[in-house]
Amino acid sequence: MFKKILVANRSEIALRVIRAARELDIPSVAVYSEADRESLHVSLADEAVCIGPAPSPQSYLNVEALLAAAKVTGADAVHPGYGFLAENADFSQACAEHGLTFIGPKPDAIRKLGHKSAAKALAREAQVPVVPGTTGTISSGFLKEAEAIGFPVMVKAAAGGGGKGLRLVREPAQLEAQVRLAQNEAQKAFNDGSIYIEKLIERPRHVEIQIAADLSGGVVAFPERDCTVQRRHQKLIEESPSPAVPPRTRTAMQAAAARLARAAGYSNVGTVEFLLAPDGRFYFMEVNTRLQVEHPVTECVTGLDLVAAQIRLAAGEALPFTQDRASEIRCHSIEHRINAEDPERGFASCPGRIAGLRLPGGPGVRLDTHLYAGYTVPVFYDSLLGKLIVYAPDRPAAIARALRALGELCVEGIPTTAGFHRRVLAHPRFKSGDFDTHFVDAIQEEGHAEKP
Repeated sequence: MFKKILVANRSEIALRVIRAARELDIPSVAVYSEADRESLHVSLADEAVCIGPAPSPQSYLNVEALLAAAKVTGADAVHPGYGFLAENADFSQACAEHGLTFIGPKPDAIRKLGHKSAAKALAREAQVPVVPGTTGTISSGFLKEAEAIGFPVMVKAAAGGGGKGLRLVREPAQLEAQVRLAQNEAQKAFNDGSIYIEKLIERPRHVEIQIAADLSGGVVAFPERDCTVQRRHQKLIEESPSPAVPPRTRTAMQAAAARLARAAGYSNVGTVEFLLAPDGRFYFMEVNTRLQVEHPVTECVTGLDLVAAQIRLAAGEALPFTQDRASEIRCHSIEHRINAEDPERGFASCPGRIAGLRLPGGPGVRLDTHLYAGYTVPVFYDSLLGKLIVYAPDRPAAIARALRALGELCVEGIPTTAGFHRRVLAHPRFKSGDFDTHFVDAIQEEGHAEKP
């Protein structure tokens, strides 16, 4: 096992890793930017090192600073959390070259799966269903390719994520302009302007399968997480099991995800994401080669600790659970991403000082957050304040519990999205489970229509 783990991240995910390490009796090292000096993860780690100014490129994305922090503190492993460098193959490689274990996949697997068009090609080889589209990135002949696929189509950044470099094209006349926009956005966001085109799946759900694999080739796949409630391709609410996935489809999705992991020589944890069409067919979308924001949903449903598993797998241990154990569904769980945003102003980011804080509790309630009264949410990073996760025997009970917990949560000083989450939960379409990835847009349109 490791002597000491450096946590190359911030906020609530850094806390999650620090807590898992402590339960495994492994000392942890927090890193922080000058803007995060008062962050909770700094005080709860065994050691802490300032790695630079507030801007991410000078701190949390500064590979040299992170490696130096690991060296000076004697860490022998690095956990990247999610975001920042978590899916960066070069960082994983740099850790290995400096004698550090990267708690995540090997560089080769990240490279195979991190580029969307390459991942799709591998998925085809592994007989995983893919959305009809170009067989790789394309730089010319866009109209010919799109017409062969059939409009409407999606133009997608090959190296992208989070909705960047993504354009819907319904008519041929729109294609050239939308391709240029997607290429330019992808170049700015990922330093890679390559794109590919695929068929638009109308009214889809976004469903994903958590996987875990050891260094000996063992792979398990967990029950699905439904991430359909999203805004601008950013997830807002995740739940498991999905109200739209019958057992037969679940088993098929798990088998497909496991086949892809084996084909990639994958190790550690990751997530295979699918689009689920209204007719019940599912299509591979991408792989997140890291721990997901929504991993607590799977932890609650199965009763297993994914972060502890990450650490054990990176240390060379065998999978600590069988496929049968990983497939157990013990309850229904829902996660809410609570952001420092104002829904009344187009979800504008609202950093600032937390004047007061009341946290929810009671049976079946978990809150992963780095907030405390008096803490100032910095302007330099994403707006996630925390994740409110509930679990209950069934979906109606989980919805009722989530409404209760969201009502108890009180963050004074800045606007949050907690009220919007309550509005979503109370909507008849959410309660019935009949919704798609455009659900949030429809709710917002309803709200605008109700205003005088």
